[in-house]
Amino acid sequence: MKTTSAQKLSAATLALILMGVTLPLSHAQEAQPQEELSADSQGKPSAKGEAQAPAAENTDALRKAAQNPVASLISFPAQDNWNFGIGPNERIQNVLNIQPVIPLSMGENWNLIIRWITPVIYQPVDVPQASGPAVQSGYYGFGDMQPAFFISPKKGKLIWGVGPQLLLPTATKTGILGQGKFGMGPSAVILVQPNKWTLGFLVNNVWSLAGNSHLPDVNQFLLQYFINYNLPKGWYITWQPILTANWKATNGDRWVVPVGGGIGRIMRLGAQPVNLTAQFYGNAVHPPGGSPWSMRLQIAFLFPKMPKK
Repeated sequence: MKTTSAQKLSAATLALILMGVTLPLSHAQEAQPQEELSADSQGKPSAKGEAQAPAAENTDALRKAAQNPVASLISFPAQDNWNFGIGPNERIQNVLNIQPVIPLSMGENWNLIIRWITPVIYQPVDVPQASGPAVQSGYYGFGDMQPAFFISPKKGKLIWGVGPQLLLPTATKTGILGQGKFGMGPSAVILVQPNKWTLGFLVNNVWSLAGNSHLPDVNQFLLQYFINYNLPKGWYITWQPILTANWKATNGDRWVVPVGGGIGRIMRLGAQPVNLTAQFYGNAVHPPGGSPWSMRLQIAFLFPKMPKK
């Protein structure tokens, strides 16, 4: 079978993530407190007698920030989704979501969090023939961009954010890689982070407002709940299923309900802090011909704030 560009890109992402997950991390490589990093970068030892927080404390703080969708942390995740068993020939769909998260300060008490998802999709297509089996083909290109904007307080035990979720008709193959509609709807995220846990959910619903009149209107729902339990040395166990509903579809075609989870780690690749995850999900409910199970691999480059001099 001929290797597509999407498969090459996905294989490269998989190799990078697996290399990062298995790369050993010594105590000297773990994220250090910001004060220690500043001293080390100048080749100066910390003052004698000063209390130094262990490196694990800073790793834990960075890990909790990385698990918070509305944290004051710039991150650049690349999330590769493999959806297996598509259609009668059990093809593989690949969706690489490039989704930078950029926080902007709005005074002393509030942040504006921009989360901009750009999907790069390989969509398998079986072309029927007058005689003989269908020809296996596919389309590769950009999907519809999905930016979201959250207003979130900077402080508080309950972490939350609300704002608009947009759907932009940017797909390079309308009707196959995208829905051909401009849409908008409300989005919200709520979470708490007691001790070693991160518990919360993100929810939105988008309705189409304009676009290609020959394509179906959009009324789609998304719910992602996330449960993270943090382990030593930057590791954590994670459950982040994404439940979706197409309210325009009939009952049997409406829901996708995945069940599963995976493992992640905060570590460094050289000097760069990263968040690596590998997750597997079985779709307990899915439309006929949809994927019965999927794999999600992600590498997120993290850019914590440097200490002020």
